Amino acid sequence: MTVLPADGLSPAAAFPAPSHDQWQSLVEGVLRRSGKEVTGPAAEEALSTALGDGLTARPLYTSADVSADPGLPGFAPFTRGSRATGNTAGGWDVRQRHALADPVRLNEALLGDLENGVTSLWLSVGGPGGVPVSGLARALEGVLLDLAPVALDAGADPGPAVRELLGLYESRGVAKEAARGTLGVDPLGQAARTGTDPGLDDAVHWARLCSRAYPELRALAVDALPYHEAGGSAAEELGLSLATGVAYLRALTGAGLSVEEACAQLEFRYAATADQFLTIAKLRAARLLWGRVAEVCGAPDAGAQRQHAVTSSVMMTRRDPWVNMLRTTLACLGAGVGGAESVTVLPFDHALGLPDAFARRIARNTSTILIEESHLARVTDPAGGSWYVERLTGELAAAAWSFFQEIERAGGQAEALGSGMVRERLAATWAVRSKNLARRKEPVTGVSEFPDVAERPVDREPVFAAPAGGGLPRVRRDEAFEALRARSDAYLASTGSRPKVFLAALGPAAVHTARVSFAANLFLSGGIEPVQDPVSVDASTAAAAFTASGASIACLCSTEALYAEQADAVAAALRAAGADRIVLAGRPGEYPDADVHVFAGCDVVAVLSSELDRMGVA
Repeated sequence: MTVLPADGLSPAAAFPAPSHDQWQSLVEGVLRRSGKEVTGPAAEEALSTALGDGLTARPLYTSADVSADPGLPGFAPFTRGSRATGNTAGGWDVRQRHALADPVRLNEALLGDLENGVTSLWLSVGGPGGVPVSGLARALEGVLLDLAPVALDAGADPGPAVRELLGLYESRGVAKEAARGTLGVDPLGQAARTGTDPGLDDAVHWARLCSRAYPELRALAVDALPYHEAGGSAAEELGLSLATGVAYLRALTGAGLSVEEACAQLEFRYAATADQFLTIAKLRAARLLWGRVAEVCGAPDAGAQRQHAVTSSVMMTRRDPWVNMLRTTLACLGAGVGGAESVTVLPFDHALGLPDAFARRIARNTSTILIEESHLARVTDPAGGSWYVERLTGELAAAAWSFFQEIERAGGQAEALGSGMVRERLAATWAVRSKNLARRKEPVTGVSEFPDVAERPVDREPVFAAPAGGGLPRVRRDEAFEALRARSDAYLASTGSRPKVFLAALGPAAVHTARVSFAANLFLSGGIEPVQDPVSVDASTAAAAFTASGASIACLCSTEALYAEQADAVAAALRAAGADRIVLAGRPGEYPDADVHVFAGCDVVAVLSSELDRMGVA
């Protein structure tokens, strides 16, 4: 019988404390049984995951991994939250985005969302695809403007939309102190999107007006989405938002506002991704960094950053868009746990065009379920105290601060954008990530993994596509595979069938099934239909089966041992039957005479693009 010590109630108190070396020794044993002979730190590294920005997620964290005190929620440095109560009072603000040009349709959508759980409105006004400024009053008819905060996205010239909204407040009798939301003025963000000159005079004008007359209305948005959507990493997104915020602080304080008044005019907008821990750490790091800026400016108590998180459009896919519901749920979870005051969940069909009523319903209900049923808002900073999250927050903040200093040395955010420094940096980051996507080291479910070429497409009303300008590009994780699938679709439309590959499986199903599944999944990701009939072939049956398949290429699938026994004869039979290419599921050493080898970690996009070229798929 174990007796608990008199001075402690912990069940673990009666056991000896395990050491890190003991844990590492156990890891070595597990890896040894899986065929990996690694010892010491290498064993831990084998279980680590690279996160980008030079950061790594390790398999084990301890209290020794956390050095800095994160403070308390609502107090500097605000790592744990900008408010002491966090979102516990009523959950986060559920902010729905709307980009409809027809004021009547927009009004119907706004009222429907507000009646069903949305608590603030994010409106595209005046710009391409947005409601005309003259239609804003009709669009907001029936909306109680003193209860529903409005966030504007008014493009490069926000003045007309801002004046219209302020006029609506006055004409509808909304007291100036009751007007809430953000005017969304963001000249540096617009410069990033369009390549235009970022003049700050209008931003200063509206900030001074709000500071003087509208205490609950923020004039400026520090939008980091253009950098995320151009392929930037989490640290780059944070560093660029920090540089933008500092540029606005300089302009506002130079115009006579105090640091406290200037900080109160800023709302920061970040992307939330399906990597929930990285999202949590990013939002916590953003508050930590902005708290540091406020401290350096002599106003540490003004560093409570107001955050608006938006689920990432980069992660949204056009193929199998239903999976986007899972992605946005994880992103919303990360945003809520990370402490964002406002969260926008993009509808699952966002990448396809204008969302329908069902998609908007699912988007708003994502937040509702996480708040009301999962109770994520009941605890302020629930990730606080996690050694992993605290360590990741600190490392991410350090990487972002380093990049921010680079931007400042380059002359600040406007100069970095104008010189091409930002574009080059983000392009380099995206190039590395693109290689991982092409090699399926970063798998995309429904696109590069588990694709369904027979899936019925989801059609949506198209959105206005702005012409390409001088701003940063917009990227998507699915773009390389989407291009391959589009070629396959065009081939199907013109010929009545998809390009095919014959899977020549050698030996019994028990030995070839793994590689058959791998190869079929790989070819389907490029829209190439695999044909495996019969289940297994040999030198005497391969030619007839290949001819019957209608394919022009064949892929051998089996084990290395059976390749050594049968590959030469089967490949010869396939070539004699007209196979243009022999692909082998396995590495080059397993059968070097194959024309192409496909294996885990190969450049799938390059292989499939080349094969489509050879098949004449334009």
